[in-house]
Amino acid sequence: MPDPMRTPPDSTFGSRVRRARERKGQTRSVLAGLVGRSAEWVKAIETGRLQAPRLPLLLRMADALGIEDLAELTGNERLTAATYTKTAHSSLDSVKQALTSYRFCRGDEEPCTPAELDTRLRHAWHMWHSPGPHRTRIAQVLPDLLRDTQHAARTLEGRQRRQALVALAQTYHLAQLFLAYQPTPELVYLTGDRSMNAAQDADSPHAIAAAAWYMNHVFRSGGERNEARIELTMRAAELLQPSRDTEDQALWGLMHLAAALSYAKSGSKGDAERHWDRADEAARRLGEGYVHPWLLFGRGVVDAYAITMKVDLMRGREAVETVGRVDLSAIPSATRRSGHLIESARAHSMQGESVAVVHLLKKAVTASPETARFNLFARSAVTELRETAGPMIRDDVTLLSQELGIPA
Repeated sequence: MPDPMRTPPDSTFGSRVRRARERKGQTRSVLAGLVGRSAEWVKAIETGRLQAPRLPLLLRMADALGIEDLAELTGNERLTAATYTKTAHSSLDSVKQALTSYRFCRGDEEPCTPAELDTRLRHAWHMWHSPGPHRTRIAQVLPDLLRDTQHAARTLEGRQRRQALVALAQTYHLAQLFLAYQPTPELVYLTGDRSMNAAQDADSPHAIAAAAWYMNHVFRSGGERNEARIELTMRAAELLQPSRDTEDQALWGLMHLAAALSYAKSGSKGDAERHWDRADEAARRLGEGYVHPWLLFGRGVVDAYAITMKVDLMRGREAVETVGRVDLSAIPSATRRSGHLIESARAHSMQGESVAVVHLLKKAVTASPETARFNLFARSAVTELRETAGPMIRDDVTLLSQELGIPA
């Protein structure tokens, strides 16, 4: 007969943290590195020697564990991490409507040609990577672009239909990027799945590889099994012939970069570095001046992702040293530069260097305000710094808080 006084195994904060960590495949050391604490601290939390941390650190733990609903950790009434860390873009509803509306076009409605769709997509990618409000700009063109690529993929035939499907997959990539860090994780999965289906229907190894890159990001953020993430990218890599042309070489390198980031997320140092070396090899073969036109694979991106890899491997000192060597000006994307500046701030945060964190977050806001505004680490770091910052950076933290739209 069960003992009514016995505490259920998942009724404590520590037991919930342990369950979430094990479900994500993380060691205590990996989780500790992601939240800027020690493995012994994580053990103390899980065994009940320490109580639940204050909100800023609790939010960071939820982010590291891929948890949206803080009740999974606290056991209390529903309190979503999005309440404090995610803010919705003003155009989110219009993008959601475009993705979930089903349009039935008349049979006599002329579809756009693949060449017309390609021109519009190149313009859309340029808007995404340019300085300024990139999410706002993309939200203005996404509904029409989705409608027209979907109609072309349904209406055209033969080779033109396959080209339209490739365009449709890219359009879903843009939607997925818009939705990243928005409080609608289910739509991120939806766009990732639709892009992969379109790429497979197009029977295009290049489109499949691009979809695998973005699905890998979805899987990493959602805490999917490490094996599933790596299998996806390696199967896509097998479809490519890196010795054939630059496109295959770049996408082959991108698949190994995705694998490196997946292994790093789970703390597998040797495997992560082995795949990063292959991505580095591809970048060297392509040459210093090569950058993929919209995926941006090249020397700058490979070097910048080394920061993320070392941070996820909890090698804070090495990550900071890498920050000092990386030249982000080699990346022709304000959006991507801002993201890597935030990752650089994450590296310095691991070392407890608050002044450097604030400096880099200010640079990230300058490079791409909407990238910083919707980034989970940037928002949670500034939330915590509002309570802990010393007098030298207190005014900067207040200004950052205003620029990121964090409620007082």
